[in-house]
Amino acid sequence: MVITLNKIPDREITTVLSSMRTYRIQEVAELTGLATARLRAWERRHEIVRPRRLANRYRAYTSEQVALLRAFAHLTEAGERIGDLTREPVASVIARAEGRVTGGSPLAQLVEAAKQLDRGRLSSLLTEQRRRMDLEEFGRAIVLPFGEVLGDQWAFGKLAIAVEHLASEVVVQLLKHELTSGSSTGPVLLAACLPEEHHEWGFLVTLTSLKIRGWRVRYLGANLPLPEVARAAWTLVPQVVALSAADPANVRARLPELRELLRLVPPGTVVVLGGEGAEVNSSKLRRAGLKVGAAAIPDVGPSLSPYVLSRTA
Repeated sequence: MVITLNKIPDREITTVLSSMRTYRIQEVAELTGLATARLRAWERRHEIVRPRRLANRYRAYTSEQVALLRAFAHLTEAGERIGDLTREPVASVIARAEGRVTGGSPLAQLVEAAKQLDRGRLSSLLTEQRRRMDLEEFGRAIVLPFGEVLGDQWAFGKLAIAVEHLASEVVVQLLKHELTSGSSTGPVLLAACLPEEHHEWGFLVTLTSLKIRGWRVRYLGANLPLPEVARAAWTLVPQVVALSAADPANVRARLPELRELLRLVPPGTVVVLGGEGAEVNSSKLRRAGLKVGAAAIPDVGPSLSPYVLSRTA
């Protein structure tokens, strides 16, 4: 999977599955790489996952079901037959899929260091990998897969809260350092996570990609009230305000606040919302006047002035 600025999969905005929410079939397709038609066929023919049906008949998958489907996806991609996998104990499927993801890569060491709560070793391993590759490859090949492995283990109750907290703190600290190191003279991009949104890994990877392409990224953190975003926008005068949201229900509940944000930021400011929560609600957000997804943020080039960008709103 290759990350480019104009086509960063929105599922990468969130790297750790939330055990407190359910996922629609379109989200599951993004998170697993499985087409919705295949998900329905597997449900019908093999009954490997039975999502709950909502009142509107939409499927609602749990985080555990998503993690299991992701494991099936990894193994079938390697040539195994889904019919054979359904007869195998779930624990075995999960373990073998994890081995396929981490085998021959530094991920196994990272996971082990996190499980041992060895902050020093985890930080050292991540720093070593960062020295071996450029920033964009580091995000794509190390940070995002590491988050996926931890997310799947969390979904099956195999990961202690302390492990997730430690890993998140180390990874987020490293990525924030990357965002603030060096200098840039490009246009300003102000970034934050919506209120009640705490997943930062994938969003920070996206922001580092934007920094590489010339944006001066000013990241204000997770769980930020939208009035504070507006105040910061008047201080920093960004060309773009980029927000991240993983939970579709949270986005729907905050649509009035997001409409108000458009009125409160400086004139001409482009407001972009990314993440799974934004993608599910993309039509509502666009009708409200917001941009959706990383593709709405252009490359910074010699021909792009701050005024050109502001006119794309």
